[in-house]
Amino acid sequence: METAATATTAATEERPGLRERKKQRTHDALLRAALELFTTQGYEATTVDEIAEAVDVSQRTFFRYFAGKEEAALAVIDLTQRHFLAGVRARPSHEAPLEAMRNAVLEGWDAIGEAVDQVVPAELFLRAYGMVESTPALLAAHLRRADEVAREMERIIAEREGLDVDTDPRPRVAVAVFGGVMRVTERLWALGGDLSMEAMRELTAAHLDAVRPSLAEKWRTDRKT
Repeated sequence: METAATATTAATEERPGLRERKKQRTHDALLRAALELFTTQGYEATTVDEIAEAVDVSQRTFFRYFAGKEEAALAVIDLTQRHFLAGVRARPSHEAPLEAMRNAVLEGWDAIGEAVDQVVPAELFLRAYGMVESTPALLAAHLRRADEVAREMERIIAEREGLDVDTDPRPRVAVAVFGGVMRVTERLWALGGDLSMEAMRELTAAHLDAVRPSLAEKWRTDRKT
């Protein structure tokens, strides 16, 4: 038999989960509204008040979830970058550096749709990606964040290879080449007519394969063949 005390305890245990789910729903609703407005009427033309109004919350509520419009505009791209870093960390140790990054990004594009769909529709994410490329302020912020991801990737590659990133230039060189290829494919994809994940994946694979022969050799001498 449930007493008042046990009912209270059960309710108390349940509340944090409910609160977190409500917070996540509000976060995702604000993000969807922001991206929809950014991609239809323009990033600069959209105000925080409009985003909040679209979700029927206050401006103050918006700022509980996002530091500003820039953070909302780049939130899903940040998600894909975190997904990529995790993917590289999870690659088998026998893969050479460029191979590990290539496989992580290509497999990431195969799987990222599911992760993105949990937050916003994939179609909206793809439109937002194109919008970032055509918005100077957002593009500058995106490139700045991409540079931060590159610094983290250098450390991951150096650790995988048993190297010191501060004394061996190869992790930085490999990541710089990889990042340059990804930047080219981003630009070509965003400016092209096919804004689909399949098109992005094909462009990425084609351009990475163009540099693969010169950088795909293994570096470690203690690997098993």
